[in-house]
Amino acid sequence: MNILISNDDGIYAPGVRALAEALSDTEHRITVVCPDRERSATGHALTLQEPLRVDQISGIYPQGIEAWACSGTPSDTVKLALDALLVERPDLVLSGINRGANLGTDVLYSGTVSAAMEGVLEGVPSIAFSLSSFTHLDYSAAANFAKKMVQAIADYPLEEPILLNVNIPAIAEEDICGAVVTRLGIRRYRDQFEKRIDPRGKTYYWLSGVIIEEEAEPDTDIQAIRDNYITVTPLKYDLTYAAAMPFMNTWTDKLAHLANFVTK
Repeated sequence: MNILISNDDGIYAPGVRALAEALSDTEHRITVVCPDRERSATGHALTLQEPLRVDQISGIYPQGIEAWACSGTPSDTVKLALDALLVERPDLVLSGINRGANLGTDVLYSGTVSAAMEGVLEGVPSIAFSLSSFTHLDYSAAANFAKKMVQAIADYPLEEPILLNVNIPAIAEEDICGAVVTRLGIRRYRDQFEKRIDPRGKTYYWLSGVIIEEEAEPDTDIQAIRDNYITVTPLKYDLTYAAAMPFMNTWTDKLAHLANFVTK
């Protein structure tokens, strides 16, 4: 397969290098296009008010892997790769391996997931890989699983272009209990804004957050990671809340004389 790899931690991040190195001894053709610096939590942002700049990177990836650094967001990098840099369209888009989990509602903010989703929007199956720790620097278990998963897709292609959001527990490979298919859980944060004053006397705020630990349902990615399983969650870009459609049709019928709603 032709495989495009991107991320949101930047072209020099250890996670993306581990992923590329794990796939370098396979028969697949690998191209890496990543932001030139960390662009975490940028969601699906695009750069529209300034040009995108790219530089070819040499010396840090295995021989035979073409690598580019882009000045834009994770979504920019995949768009640019698909429409300008790659000669042949990829068969698979990979994003990661991210430093830190992307569980539950994290996917709405994640640059890692958004880069992979950009592939799906263009009709290419995609996988986002995340290691569930910001401090654990051993990506070998995650890279090994990624390699196996890529080969599984090569042997048994997905029926349609979907995004598989994969989280790997940050523990020794032999302690991982297996891999399970899950649904997204709900991950809540207590936002904290630290107020500071810059040298010119201007006020600014630094955003951080603390995860609020809550009980998670057993079939969610959040609980499965707690139980030391690798989680595989299929995602699609359609955010329509289908269960609310009957109510909304009834509700808009009642409001039609006020707001000119048209129901079907």
